Amino acid sequence: MGKAQSKLSHEQLQELQRNTKFDKKELQQWYKGFLRDCPSGKLDRAEFGRIYKQFFPFGDPSQFSEYVFSVFDEDKNGTIDFQEFICALSVTSRGDLDDKLKWAFQLYDIDGDGYITYDEMLQIVSSIYKMTGQMVKLPADEDTPQKRVDKIFRLMDVNKDEKLTYDEFKQGSKNDPSIVSALSLYDNLV
Repeated sequence: MGKAQSKLSHEQLQELQRNTKFDKKELQQWYKGFLRDCPSGKLDRAEFGRIYKQFFPFGDPSQFSEYVFSVFDEDKNGTIDFQEFICALSVTSRGDLDDKLKWAFQLYDIDGDGYITYDEMLQIVSSIYKMTGQMVKLPADEDTPQKRVDKIFRLMDVNKDEKLTYDEFKQGSKNDPSIVSALSLYDNLV
């Protein structure tokens, strides 16, 4: 693997400015940092997991970072290039609520079939509980992943078919402040 180009081309910058909420200077700074951490211009799963571990040193973020990696890796080639990274970061850190909800739906819809099943939600929520460890004190009706997912499905699964459509997820999320605050996880990072 060789080194990636040291600067974004004028065309790349223009495209990223159109597709993200970052300005030219921010994009150049992010690219410089990305290349410092990933000289090949590609971020692999292992390195992505190590980065997550720095943010959650008291829990185990390995499983959750795998799920997030899969959403960032849009072309599903097993690595995240700068464009994938910065576009996902733009949505998660500066996107509006609808953008964040679309991104979160992709995260929870592990198999990409357009629905979030109870089991998919349980996998993600379990990985979040492992990642945060004992850092967060939860109410009794949410102190296990199963209780949290049961509560979410009671609130969101309008037609009681044990899977959530995007519309059910979107409406339910807007009605649940804890989901909206979780979607703001990256807001203060950039």
